[in-house]
Amino acid sequence: MRGGHVFDNEEEAERHKTITKAVHDHGGKIAMQILHTGRYAYTKTLVAPSAIKAPINPMTPRELTEEDIQQTFKDFAQCCAMAQFANYDGVEIMGSEGYLINQFIAPHTNHRTDKWGGSFENRIAFGLQVVRSVRERVGPNFIIIFRLSMLDLVDNGSTWDEVVALAKELEKAGVTIINTGIGWHEARVPTIYTAVPRGAFTQVTRRLMGQVKIPVITSNRINDPQLAEDVLARGDADMVSMARPFLADAHFVNKAAAGRADAINTCIGCNQACLDHVFSMQMASCLVNPFACHELDVEVTPTKAPKKVAVVGAGMAGLAAAETLAVRGHEVTVFEANDKIGGQFNYAKAIPGKEDFNDTLRYFTTRMKDLKVPVHLNRRVTSADLANFDHVAVASGVTPRLPPIPGIDHAKVLNYPEAIMHPEKVGKKVALIGAGGIGFDVAELLTHTHSDDEVGAYRKQWGIDVNYTDKRGGLVEPQMPETPREVWLLQRKATKLGDGLAKTTGWARKLLLQKRGVHMHGGVEYVKIDDAGLHIRINNEDRLLPVDTVVVCAGQDSCRDVVAGLEAAGKPYTLIGGADVAAEIDAKRAIWQATEFAVDF
Repeated sequence: MRGGHVFDNEEEAERHKTITKAVHDHGGKIAMQILHTGRYAYTKTLVAPSAIKAPINPMTPRELTEEDIQQTFKDFAQCCAMAQFANYDGVEIMGSEGYLINQFIAPHTNHRTDKWGGSFENRIAFGLQVVRSVRERVGPNFIIIFRLSMLDLVDNGSTWDEVVALAKELEKAGVTIINTGIGWHEARVPTIYTAVPRGAFTQVTRRLMGQVKIPVITSNRINDPQLAEDVLARGDADMVSMARPFLADAHFVNKAAAGRADAINTCIGCNQACLDHVFSMQMASCLVNPFACHELDVEVTPTKAPKKVAVVGAGMAGLAAAETLAVRGHEVTVFEANDKIGGQFNYAKAIPGKEDFNDTLRYFTTRMKDLKVPVHLNRRVTSADLANFDHVAVASGVTPRLPPIPGIDHAKVLNYPEAIMHPEKVGKKVALIGAGGIGFDVAELLTHTHSDDEVGAYRKQWGIDVNYTDKRGGLVEPQMPETPREVWLLQRKATKLGDGLAKTTGWARKLLLQKRGVHMHGGVEYVKIDDAGLHIRINNEDRLLPVDTVVVCAGQDSCRDVVAGLEAAGKPYTLIGGADVAAEIDAKRAIWQATEFAVDF
């Protein structure tokens, strides 16, 4: 696996003792997750049960020989022995997500005709032998967690009866705990990003409860301590697994234990700095917590020269800057022209599936109170109002851009903030000018059909059958509700729409709009807007889109109204966030830039 670590020797293991000691010193236990990527590996020497190329990998794997298979058992055992040498309390063996063991289990990827393929008993033999080899090597007291794919979400995956049967065999083979895996990486069903309802898959784990005597863990989109408690209280699982929530807030557990859930910086499931980074060969981090995975190279130290700092704007950049400046000991005051904090997040949180963005605003509201940072709302300040401050962080955000199209001032034209905050003003036929992230957001909002059962609606529209009543793999024919509007999503660039969306979530957003019948066109020239609708030209062909409403999502301009006065007064200032760069506005960039400024100020 390109970018992965091979953990097979004591020299490598020795370095991990620092990690295990830190955990043990605080009374915790720690397991190392190990996996073989199989046909997902980005290397020319990738291998798999059968020579079947994965749709997410340009390379075709070589089929494992019998000698390869026997060596792989030894490699798993050696890896786990080195984890034991490094003082890990256990390992988690990945038998899910479409990795090598899962590839042996499912008929989808196992077309072998020898003793490792064909019947169910043959297909699960590889994974069981991995566990037996590991247990024999590490002894009876070492924890072995097995991440079992309980819902493959690919054609010709496992049946539920096979999942249960395998769980029982894993228990016999020496597994200590079973964790829940949901969906293969190649599955055309989103399972972990923000539009997936919280706790959407705990019902799957609940079905396994009582089938085995060992503890069962549930996972996926559990990012709130109360939700975790509810899952356990309902009997959906014995334990709850979280990963990204601890990137968002390393103190998640301590805050929950102290009754301070309001102070948790909640994972919003955006994937932009964690999974998107990993799959782009970058260091993982977190959009809402830029310190994640940078703890050793970024130190927030108390300032030796406290200053009075005004932060103009309480969007993501302003709030992030105010937080770190205050932590360092500066006297910070925040001024916001609107009646609430959040800036562009107030539009994002209104998009169906992005409700978790509310939690980021709740976190910053709590944080400002805890740090005793005054936040003045409805205050559009001038340079004169800032005369008594030593420095000004200008985080005044952006304003929507109106492109120079004839008729842009027509009554049927709305900018994206108006459309998002007042969808009742939008007609039944809508053209969206601009197909960046905001264009996709607006398209999702305007084509959304409300449901009182968001988990059920999510499963129906993506064809998820947690009861396995139809097909292998837990798939069923998707049922997309009738959309309330006909929407055209347009862009000037001739490239594919959505090319600039996040790596691990963009495909799902594009597929959702396709399922909803949104018309998507690139290479569009906007001719004019009039009573008849939006006149466009594509490939030198004139077209009329007979729309009731045109929503402009064509970018933003930086809002820097206060800057001229600051310069005239000789007041030092720093531009951050959208006030600095409005093009392709990005909350990750805004938060990280603001934090870097505050750390170094």
